[in-house]
Amino acid sequence: MNTAGKLSAYGAALALVAGGGWAIGTAVGPVTSEAGTRGAEDAAHGDSHSGTVAETTQPDQPAGLASSRGGYTLTPTRTTLTTGTTEEFSFRITGPDGNAVTAFDVEHEKRMHLVVVRRDTAGFQHIHPEMAGDGTWTVPLAVADAGSYRAFADFTPTGGEATTLGVDLAAAGDFQPAHHPVTRVARVDGYEVRVDGDLTPGRTSTVTATVTKDGHDVTDLQPYLGAYGHLVALREGDLAYLHVHPGGSPGDGTTQPGPGVTFHAEVPSAGTYRLFLDFQHAGQVRTAEFTVPTAGSAPTAPPATGDGHSHG
Repeated sequence: MNTAGKLSAYGAALALVAGGGWAIGTAVGPVTSEAGTRGAEDAAHGDSHSGTVAETTQPDQPAGLASSRGGYTLTPTRTTLTTGTTEEFSFRITGPDGNAVTAFDVEHEKRMHLVVVRRDTAGFQHIHPEMAGDGTWTVPLAVADAGSYRAFADFTPTGGEATTLGVDLAAAGDFQPAHHPVTRVARVDGYEVRVDGDLTPGRTSTVTATVTKDGHDVTDLQPYLGAYGHLVALREGDLAYLHVHPGGSPGDGTTQPGPGVTFHAEVPSAGTYRLFLDFQHAGQVRTAEFTVPTAGSAPTAPPATGDGHSHG
């Protein structure tokens, strides 16, 4: 990664999703938002190889809001989840000819990145399915709590453009919405991660995540999927999806393994974003979570210490 990935541009309108809009109770149904957004998605991937963002015919539209775009469709084998247990989650990507796609480019050491998160941005997971010969992707998936979830498939079909498709999944039960106060500091497993830099609509912003442990800088971060950090951003409300990677790459002679991991992000629209940073240290991948409004946006809640989680 010789240059930092950029966030794709996206529309100024921010869809408001209230807590009551999520399906709750013992028969949770998926929130079907594709009807109003199908065909209006942009692939917003940070490209660690060229340092560019995949361009599409609609660069002002967000990624992940539609299950079908550019002839490609994300089709899960089922759209329900069971809380408190690990199940196999399977899906296919079908192409313009209607058949399952079986040829994908390797991006950041994987041919498929799957992000699963509840629609209130709780329970974030970044996982990597395996593909069978018939094009069926499968991965063990567990969700702890009831609610409506969004699954994002982040991939590049061979010969095609980088694409992110999204689909809603439902976990029945007593839905308890989570609130995420504005915070730039996350603590997970004894690590503290701080995010500095403003997200300024209309221009490229520099955002740096600094990792410390027990009050000391962490200067020996380990590569994870070919980088010292991976950042997924979700816009609160409509869950517009953005996946970026830091500048430089491990072993390039200039990029340091901590304590700071720097990203360059372009966010033309105002709003509040949930940021999820994956980093690896001492042989374990952990995720730090932040809630950051764009510069000039009114905070939705007083600042508070964030949290995070480690990958099992």
